[in-house]
Amino acid sequence: MKKVFTLSTCTTSKLILKKAKVAELGFEIKDIKMAPITEEELFQLRSLAGSYEALFSRRSQKYKSFGLSEKVLQEADYKDLLLSEYTFLKRPVILDGEHLFIGNSKATVEALLRHLNLPSVL
Repeated sequence: MKKVFTLSTCTTSKLILKKAKVAELGFEIKDIKMAPITEEELFQLRSLAGSYEALFSRRSQKYKSFGLSEKVLQEADYKDLLLSEYTFLKRPVILDGEHLFIGNSKATVEALLRHLNLPSVL
């Protein structure tokens, strides 16, 4: 399966997806604001990521407004938060078969481009 979970309004994600040529390579692009991630999709991502926490973004504005930095979260909490609020998903999440790329760090983007046999962004 070739699938991207992103926000169509996120300029950083747009740049990454353009560099990775995901549309040209036949990836399905899912805007998680318009079509929220399903429990089944989240479980599949968690299976590859190793945890729900790995998919969770602490950079979301709601992380602070919900007071989550003051709480000790468990895996079930991360799962519930990811299903209830799209902004908690680290973006973009790119699934290519059994290969998963989470977030927009330079290392993640470089690994994605190598995986797709595309030129580095350096």
